[in-house]
Amino acid sequence: MSAMSKNLGHWQWEAAASGAVAGFTTVASLHPLDVVRTRFQVNDGRVTHIPLYKNTVNALLTIGRTEGLKGLYAGFHPAVLGSTVSWGLYFFFYNRAKQRYSKGGSEKLRAGYHLVSAAEAGGLVCLCTNPIWLVKTRLQLQTPLHQTKPYSGFYDALRTILREEGVSALYKGMGPGLLLQVSHGAIQFTVYEELRKLLLGFKGKEGKTNIPDDKLLNSIDYGMLGASSKVSAMLLTYPYQVIRARIQQRPGNDGIPKYMSSWHVVKDTVRFEGFPGFYKGITSNLLKNVPAASITFVVYENVLNIFKRARRKD
Repeated sequence: MSAMSKNLGHWQWEAAASGAVAGFTTVASLHPLDVVRTRFQVNDGRVTHIPLYKNTVNALLTIGRTEGLKGLYAGFHPAVLGSTVSWGLYFFFYNRAKQRYSKGGSEKLRAGYHLVSAAEAGGLVCLCTNPIWLVKTRLQLQTPLHQTKPYSGFYDALRTILREEGVSALYKGMGPGLLLQVSHGAIQFTVYEELRKLLLGFKGKEGKTNIPDDKLLNSIDYGMLGASSKVSAMLLTYPYQVIRARIQQRPGNDGIPKYMSSWHVVKDTVRFEGFPGFYKGITSNLLKNVPAASITFVVYENVLNIFKRARRKD
């Protein structure tokens, strides 16, 4: 194996490991806001098993008071698993695609190839992780008002879903999930990469090729880049999240799902709530994801830089 091939292999696995660490750190610090967001997303004014919350703060306080820490961290295990696996696979597939399109790093990538690389990575990640996100959503929606026998945890949820609904149920929401993953990731990483180039140019990278990127940009820079790219992607793709959350709800005691398809969700949401219905929970989503994006990219870039410096010493 050539030296270049070895370096590419190191880079891909370092990117995957850095992404996994970043994903775990993000979920562990901001999970209660994720629970609140999911409950707002499915609350169409006609549900009976989700309490009515006035706002994000009221939701956090109410869940904490009535359900305790367990309620605030409902679905935490699949969230950690899903985020860690997703980010690890995403960065791995993303960097692998970039290396392929740049012919092993010998050519500079244009913005279009960043978009294609991110879209490719998003689609692959969605196929691998949809069952995890479905279980997470259902665990987060369990409340004291729930009439169906609750799942006791991640593995019990998987067993019950397979027994009562079959394997296909684990892939509910795959359609909007794919659109969300592909478009969200593509927009986020394209904006991130382009803003990063602009910032490097602004900080004097041009003409100073002997200075590595990790010396020019600091954690604050990476945090600003991550937050900016996340907000751009989130505002454009948020309706996909609402559609996916609603179709992934657990069927009632009669075994009949509330929504039969993504199109059913779209029609009912437009009919009963109008366009604002597709942005239910956007406030808690912003409060969660803006700092989440900053944390993710700060941790990712710093862990990756640690790997790079360790490799240079070798």
